[in-house]
Amino acid sequence: MSIHTLEHTVAPAHPADAEACRHERGHITDSRFYGHIYATETSRAIFCDVCRFQSWLDIEAQLALAQAELGMIPQAAADRIAQCARVELLDLEEVRAEIRRTAHSLVGLLRAFQKVCGEEAGEYIHFGTTTQDIQDTGQMLAMKKSLDALEPLLGGLVGRLADLADEHAGTVALGRTHAQPALPLGFGLKVAGWVDELRRHADRVEGLRERALVVQLFGGAGTMAGFDGQGAELLRRLAARLDLGVPATGWHASRDRVVEYVSTMAMIAGTLGRIGDEIRTLGRPEVGEVEEAWYLGKVGSSTMPHKRNPEGCEQIVVMARLAAGQVAMALGAMGGDHERDGRTLRMEWSCVPDVTHYTLTACEIMTRVVSGLSVRTDRTLANVLAVRDQVATEGLMLAFADFVGKQTAHEKIYRLVQQAISERVPLRELIDHDPQLGGLMPPAQLDELFDPARYTGDSRLLTGRVTAEARSWLGSRHAA
Repeated sequence: MSIHTLEHTVAPAHPADAEACRHERGHITDSRFYGHIYATETSRAIFCDVCRFQSWLDIEAQLALAQAELGMIPQAAADRIAQCARVELLDLEEVRAEIRRTAHSLVGLLRAFQKVCGEEAGEYIHFGTTTQDIQDTGQMLAMKKSLDALEPLLGGLVGRLADLADEHAGTVALGRTHAQPALPLGFGLKVAGWVDELRRHADRVEGLRERALVVQLFGGAGTMAGFDGQGAELLRRLAARLDLGVPATGWHASRDRVVEYVSTMAMIAGTLGRIGDEIRTLGRPEVGEVEEAWYLGKVGSSTMPHKRNPEGCEQIVVMARLAAGQVAMALGAMGGDHERDGRTLRMEWSCVPDVTHYTLTACEIMTRVVSGLSVRTDRTLANVLAVRDQVATEGLMLAFADFVGKQTAHEKIYRLVQQAISERVPLRELIDHDPQLGGLMPPAQLDELFDPARYTGDSRLLTGRVTAEARSWLGSRHAA
């Protein structure tokens, strides 16, 4: 895989700047000061330049050992290659220089590695394979590590939110549609929706592992010609050594597996963004139904001392939007020409790390948010009672349908409630004085219809169904 670089020099604003800073941190995820809210320690370690080289060396070592098992290269050479496959033994400045001189992404590393291995063993490095075999396999190992880091975070979120859902299964709250009052519900049902969605993502991740995490070892044009008829067995042995799947054919130009990874990660971040935005909205003082944890010393504003901003939730939304932006890039990498096209992998080197940084960061921030989240039951009830007339209309319509028919009841309640809202008068008063509806049912029955606690439907049942399934899933994970 060739890399063509355009060197340019930027004159420092002041001569001292050249010594003070080497300008090595150009991406926000690498920032010493702000990187922790765009990437995690885990994601940075997975996609670290030096660790990437170590991954490639590991693959070269395992390839050599597998080839020695099949008699393709001498065992002594394979042992030496495996012994020397340590990035700290290489001159990385020399590697850097060679990458720029050769305009190739791997040859510089291979040449430095060959020097360390010595003349004899060095001749058997990278035997019969091609650059993208190593780099695609390395990317798969990085994706595997990322999913390994993601799954416990998802499990932790599912567990905490399931507890919250059960705790508030019977907490009367206002259901909203189109940002307006709709019907009463149990607050736990809202949270159960989050749990259920995260559980589906966990299933997607499990399926993704099976479909996507495969080795690449097919040679220059995907024919395995360089392996002297032993390619299929070599592929199987290398895959087993690296704990990756075995694909039926080469995928140098077939990038759907990577697109599925990027899309799945972005979907998970998108769900977290939805939850984060809901928590942010419900935490507004005029709503006040939830409170995030806060500690003395956390500053919300440089000018307004009172501010307790929902920074965590806001950053989760930022991560979701940035993650979504990587999907288009991954899809763009599907259009590779013929048997191999360098444009695909180079795009993935950007979007695969970035979507991983953003999604793992969203998970870590959300974990902190929900760990300290509390529900203000006084405000959930007060907000329902403030629109008691509006959220009673479906129940009223269905009850009066027994007397006048459903369509007529809908029309009557519609007109009365719209009058009540416009004139700011109680709906109950208008019903009592209505010539068609007034007196049709006993006052006690009418009172019940205006009690929001009596119209939360199957909120408890639905919540319990979701949380029971979530706990069963968590239990099976722990057992495994």
